[in-house]
Amino acid sequence: MARDPEPYILVLYYSRSGSTARMAAEIARGVESAGVAARLRTVPPVSPDTEASAPPVPDEGAPYCRPEELRDCAGLLMGSPTRFGNMAAPLRHFLDQTGDMWLDGSLVGKPAGVFTSTGSIHGGQETTLLSMMLPLMHHGMLIAGIPYSEARLMHTTSGGTPYGASHWAGGSEDAQLTEDETALCRAQGARVAELVKKLGERGQ
Repeated sequence: MARDPEPYILVLYYSRSGSTARMAAEIARGVESAGVAARLRTVPPVSPDTEASAPPVPDEGAPYCRPEELRDCAGLLMGSPTRFGNMAAPLRHFLDQTGDMWLDGSLVGKPAGVFTSTGSIHGGQETTLLSMMLPLMHHGMLIAGIPYSEARLMHTTSGGTPYGASHWAGGSEDAQLTEDETALCRAQGARVAELVKKLGERGQ
């Protein structure tokens, strides 16, 4: 399959209640505000039932990510809800199948960032973000957080960390992002996009 001619940032996420999907949409807006294309993709759920199978195309929302879309991206922003202080199993399952990319170094030197949503404000936001960074570091990606030059990090009373954007859903499936959370999502998307552009210029 031919490589996409236009560089894009893959915004890859898993979302069950919709909060992480809302974050992903705002992050994609931040990416595109910086002049880089964003590609929203999700991953299918996993099931303990060995006979269960998800349809090849989700009923709604972003399409499922194809491995080559990760391989060919210019940058990555990856998001997951918190599961016991860790990323959700569907996203972990997707990453566990990227050994070929690790072997051939497909992702080495590409910028990446992570984001998460939790039901409680101290429900493991930062440990989840760190858990998502680990496989990306093994892939040789360049991890980009949110610097404190983003003033909202200092006064947010909901989500937002220097490790990546976050959202406090408060146990509600329809909790909307706060103004601070939205701004930090967009700032992280724009930051990774700017890094993609700078790295592209140096490679020319």
